[in-house]
Amino acid sequence: MPRVNQVSSRNEKKEPLARSLGKFFGNVARGFTTDVSKPCAHEVKRTVEEETREQEDGKSITLRRTTIEEIEIADSNRERE
Repeated sequence: MPRVNQVSSRNEKKEPLARSLGKFFGNVARGFTTDVSKPCAHEVKRTVEEETREQEDGKSITLRRTTIEEIEIADSNRERE
């Protein structure tokens, strides 16, 4: 009985070795050049509330409230200083 992984691997194209090595060394290089001194913030949720109102003179006003929820990961060594 053939395994599912074997069947799916036949249908997918394999990346060339040079491409895989390039991706690997690109990730390593990005690790060396990334600025780790600044805190890392990840956006978790973005909520946009929008309302359009008509004025007495016929013009319309758009009221918009954008709420962004983020998680900031600070280096624990910097918090001690």
